[in-house]
Amino acid sequence: MTARFPEPGRYGSAVPGDDDRRPAPSAEAPRLVTRLDFHVDGAGYLLDKLQQVVVVDVTDRDAAPVQHALTSAPCSLAAPRWYPDGSALLVVAPRDLGDRETHDDDLYRVDATDGSLALAIRTEGSVDQTVVTPRGTVFYTGASHADGTLVAEPQGLWRADHGSDPVRLTARETVDVTGTPVLHGDDVLVTVLDRGTVGVRRVPGDTTAPIGLEDLAVVLGGRLVVSGFDVADDVLVATAATTDSPGEVLVVDLATGASTEPSILTDYAAPLRDDAAAPGVRRIEEVTGTSPDGTPVHGWVVLPEGDGPHPVLRVVHGGPFGQDTWAFFDEAQVYASAGYAVVIGNPRGSGGYGLDHGRAVIGAMGTVDVDDVLALLDAALERPDLDGSRVGIMGGSYGGFMTSWVAAHHGERFVAAWSERAVNAWDSFAGSSDIGWFFADAYVGADPEEQRRRSPLTYAAQVTIPFMVAHSEEDWRCPIEQGHRQFVALKRAGVDASLLVFPGEGHELSRSGRPRHRLQRFEHVLAWWAQHLPVAPVA
Repeated sequence: MTARFPEPGRYGSAVPGDDDRRPAPSAEAPRLVTRLDFHVDGAGYLLDKLQQVVVVDVTDRDAAPVQHALTSAPCSLAAPRWYPDGSALLVVAPRDLGDRETHDDDLYRVDATDGSLALAIRTEGSVDQTVVTPRGTVFYTGASHADGTLVAEPQGLWRADHGSDPVRLTARETVDVTGTPVLHGDDVLVTVLDRGTVGVRRVPGDTTAPIGLEDLAVVLGGRLVVSGFDVADDVLVATAATTDSPGEVLVVDLATGASTEPSILTDYAAPLRDDAAAPGVRRIEEVTGTSPDGTPVHGWVVLPEGDGPHPVLRVVHGGPFGQDTWAFFDEAQVYASAGYAVVIGNPRGSGGYGLDHGRAVIGAMGTVDVDDVLALLDAALERPDLDGSRVGIMGGSYGGFMTSWVAAHHGERFVAAWSERAVNAWDSFAGSSDIGWFFADAYVGADPEEQRRRSPLTYAAQVTIPFMVAHSEEDWRCPIEQGHRQFVALKRAGVDASLLVFPGEGHELSRSGRPRHRLQRFEHVLAWWAQHLPVAPVA
């Protein structure tokens, strides 16, 4: 495993030479920062608490807590994996052990006896997870940075032997791999994004040319999103979200072939159907629209009870290289349970639809992605049970950017907007966000005038609809100044704007924040829409 080890005198640790003094955060010594990769959302400052490898004997229940790491690398290490013979571990480390800022990772062998590191495999880019075969061959998931582009790059499955160049086994143009590779015989099983699903696919371990999505055998597929899996002998066990459950345990018998339906061992969603405050899982139906240039746009509508016509919320996901899926989505379920039809989907820029689709918004944010967001909404509004005269828009992160942008340029289509943890101004984002030092240039470019043109803040005075700016105080991905600047610009322009600030939370509030804050957030969201978009039309 890995753990972070703080510098003495920080994060509650003792000051050197004075074991009784443990400074409070506000009384710690100053930090001297000399490089750009010094902090990250959710973890805070990085260089004063490096992540190292720790070995724990889990069979000894009486063992004392581990006080020291196996390694003492000058950088953080990640994703440790034992070699089959137990003599060493394989770890992910930044290029040249973090000698300078880098987006590239390499694989290092860590001696299990003395913790020394030796370079094992030089990669083409980043590394996510690894597995080592009994013969020492390494398979890993990761992205290539060979063309110099750091965003919207699909991950692939790679094979390499120590000291050799990696070979990509999956096609970059069509396959986007996630998670940890798992060995099964001579093959490797991986999870793959595909049009709003995440299924398990089989990759021949000895292939010499990248295999496209259509040629990868499906092991576990359908309208589900696999979050993790493992294999023992010929039995695959997976956790997966489906249209009517946030997650269940599934089993697949690999010995019977790909046609076998999985067995579902659990029913954790039963209380949602039977005992919740608003019992029942709201149904999700597929929607496909067409953008003005003919590009198809894929998405879904999550429907409330009753015949309608229902008020509509167009909810835009973050990323932009993320994806909405077929899976149970707590946001959409809450809003649909309150009486709203929720339109979600994957405009250009999203993952799961191939390389070109994901990269379509590089240098073009606020163009074809906007077309796709609105085209999918138009397709959904063709349904007679949706009310096209009562529509709101909302989203977080990139979805917050999109909300701010659409409210300024197409506000006549919506009654109100809720923009959360958004990028509103690329100039200050570039210098304040944990990823801003490369992300802004990668998606928008370094030209200040272009950054201004692509910033929703520039057009705040064009907003005429009620507008909520929601942000967290400790968001280091889209720092709170992004929300402050948007709110002030809106208020100065005379917009009916509000600012909702969550203390002690970061960028992931809506997904992994404190339960109380997540509940309070939902309460505020529903109160906002009850005020500006009531479920029952106002006579």
